[in-house]
Amino acid sequence: MDFYCSRCQQTYSPDPTRVRCDCGGVLDLRDAPVLDPSRIRREDFTLWRYRHALPVPPDVPPVTLGEGMTPLVEARWGDMPVFLKCEFLNPTGSFKDRGTTVLVTALAAAGVGQVVEDSSGNAGCSLAAYAARAGIRAAIYVPAHASPGKQAQIAAYGAELVAVPGPRSQAAQAVLEAAAAGAVYASHVYHPLIHAGMKTAAYEIWEQLGGRLPDAVVLPVGHGSLLLGLAQGFAELGGRMPRLFGVQAAACAPLAAAWEAGAADPLPVPEGETVAEGVRIAVPVRGRAILEAVRRSGGALLAVADEETLAARQQLAHQGFFVEPTSALAVAALDRLRPHLEGTVVVMLTGSGLKR
Repeated sequence: MDFYCSRCQQTYSPDPTRVRCDCGGVLDLRDAPVLDPSRIRREDFTLWRYRHALPVPPDVPPVTLGEGMTPLVEARWGDMPVFLKCEFLNPTGSFKDRGTTVLVTALAAAGVGQVVEDSSGNAGCSLAAYAARAGIRAAIYVPAHASPGKQAQIAAYGAELVAVPGPRSQAAQAVLEAAAAGAVYASHVYHPLIHAGMKTAAYEIWEQLGGRLPDAVVLPVGHGSLLLGLAQGFAELGGRMPRLFGVQAAACAPLAAAWEAGAADPLPVPEGETVAEGVRIAVPVRGRAILEAVRRSGGALLAVADEETLAARQQLAHQGFFVEPTSALAVAALDRLRPHLEGTVVVMLTGSGLKR
């Protein structure tokens, strides 16, 4: 297995402390392990049941909090039957734990003692928790406007919380400066090992549906790590790729704008205010890959207004599912997507409503 640059094709040995190519491009995995259903460890009820398909040495103990194997619950949205994948029931309350457990396991095995990360909240909460589990010191850079609940959760794990004034992009710039000064950047955006953990959600959906793939998956999209992980996992399972429908907030929707324009790359948009803070990403670094994955699947990208998101969040809560506004983006899009959805539809509920 190697790391390789999607821009210049330079390859590197799989060093978990390397986050980007020397040219500045993002790194992907080449010749990474893939799923063999006969090797699933069915007695393990975490995502480490798929250990053979994860890019960590077999003799390295996982840094785990019991993540994965989240419920897939039958529900209805109006008259539409759907399955809700309850990712908000992961240990720190979001899907981010899937990528973090793999990345921190690799960093701990490499002897890393300190990491930095930037996050609007969920990724920072996840890294703070898993770093604490591994005995690694963490500094998390967050926008000063990030939800107080998420900031409190990060601090509770013992991480250093660095609140950065200004838009989300300012926190990203601040952590890049820290990384340039020598800190190990445990990035949920750039690091290729993150996607290896995300693909386990596809494996679980396949198992939970009795060994079959869904027809469509609807999910919120910011930097798109979950969407890219799902695309990778479903591809490993073979068969017809589920149609992937990514949903953004109308106030900050570079991917949806590109989709509407038929563009290959995200379009420039303002980083507008939105209740869906988890996807307030004006420049998704893997934007081209996200657009390609959605096009290959026959899906689409769209944006919804905050009013629709908040109404959907309340309607979902009245069915017993309490999620943060970013998660509600996906269900808010269901009525608009109804003409394009048929068969088995899975909706990813990515983050807990207790985080605000």
